[in-house]
Amino acid sequence: MDLDTLVLMRRVRDRIDREYARPLDLESLARGVHVSSGHLSRQFKAAYGETPYQYLMTRRIERAMTLLRRGDLTVTEICFAVGCQSLGTFSARFTELVGVPPSVYRAEGAPVLPGMAPCIARRITRPVRNREAQPTPAP
Repeated sequence: MDLDTLVLMRRVRDRIDREYARPLDLESLARGVHVSSGHLSRQFKAAYGETPYQYLMTRRIERAMTLLRRGDLTVTEICFAVGCQSLGTFSARFTELVGVPPSVYRAEGAPVLPGMAPCIARRITRPVRNREAQPTPAP
């Protein structure tokens, strides 16, 4: 992949990072860098290992995890705050990436301890991509 293409893919990734809570679709992302949606999808996946949609959903779930740990919003409020339009889709994708439903994650939280280095806390709380999360065994 050439440097110019990498610069365009970085621009798309930065836009997703900034605007994750807004409605974003592949066509508007592609228009923003003047390429076709198919080309964008292929090049983005080659550069980052996932499609723009997968990357967007991962960003949304990461933000949702933070909001769930904070505890002052309902799961439905968090769903809409991170840009998801459907509670069902949000819950399914959250469960797929994190391994537990949002309500369980809120109740159990994440194993972040006071004084833990931010880089370690981020690694622990980062959603797992590509359906790698293992469901939590029932007690």
